[in-house]
Amino acid sequence: MIPGFGQRRRFNDLTEQEILALAISSEEDDARIYRSYAEKLRADFPASAQIFDVMATEEDTHRKRLIDAHEARFGSVIPLIRREHVAGFYARRPIWLIENLSIDRIRAEAAAMERDAERFYLAAAARTSDAGTRKLLGDLAAAEASHGYHAAAAEAQAMTEDATTQEADVAHRQFVLTWVQPGLAGLMDGSVSTLAPIFATAFATQNTHTTFLVGLAASIGAGISMGFTEAASDDGQISGRGSPFKRGIATGVMTTVGGLGHAMPYLIPHFWTATLIAFAVVFIELWAIVWIQNRYMQTPFLRAAFQVVLGGALVFAAGALIGAG
Repeated sequence: MIPGFGQRRRFNDLTEQEILALAISSEEDDARIYRSYAEKLRADFPASAQIFDVMATEEDTHRKRLIDAHEARFGSVIPLIRREHVAGFYARRPIWLIENLSIDRIRAEAAAMERDAERFYLAAAARTSDAGTRKLLGDLAAAEASHGYHAAAAEAQAMTEDATTQEADVAHRQFVLTWVQPGLAGLMDGSVSTLAPIFATAFATQNTHTTFLVGLAASIGAGISMGFTEAASDDGQISGRGSPFKRGIATGVMTTVGGLGHAMPYLIPHFWTATLIAFAVVFIELWAIVWIQNRYMQTPFLRAAFQVVLGGALVFAAGALIGAG
């Protein structure tokens, strides 16, 4: 049976030649992944990209040693066997899925790769009877275990104080563009745009249940609309704003939260109690928006307060007047 078609092979059923072939293909894959990480990071995180270049080169060295061992024992024809052909064998993330990983997640993925490789070589060495092959696999297990120390040494050399500061600034900017800015836009839209329909309904009907249903519908509808609009408006490739999926989630969730904040008090059956609590929630929401603008967007506090409070007051007044009319 060809590996990959039908039932996969068990690791314990592999021959020593197949174990070496599996190790060779695994090292090839890991080197490609590290180079992919390096290319992804090179523009914004050049020092970290250099570290992954070093790690890819080390994987190439391992692969060459394994090929030499295979040729010495079994000849130059290497069986085609890969990780996905072996049941229960550790898997790697497909390359196309790493495009939107943060630098911290990439580092965590790389550390997990090294731990997986170490465990594989220890298990493979235990299955091998040839002394030379067993020694090689044991040495590679030790090398994978020490990669963390080598990476730390490379990081200490490459990550100068200026490089560290630069990468931290880039990571912060990416966080703001991917999460904070879309989330803030959603919170502003949800908090401000739903003021008019909610309070218009409240003052027109003075029915808390009806007001809550209108607020719930307006909040969820606005969240869905804003989330899809944000995700579809920019794929992030040119603007550098990051994953459209993440931005859509941030915008949609925060839009819904912003609207629900002053809709939830109308679960209270007493109209004026619910309305006074809703007033307090709106006040908190607007000042939260001011704080986020000042903290993450570097908008002067007084300017942000004037813009948000004035805009919110105008929308609230419109809703209240329409509802009372």
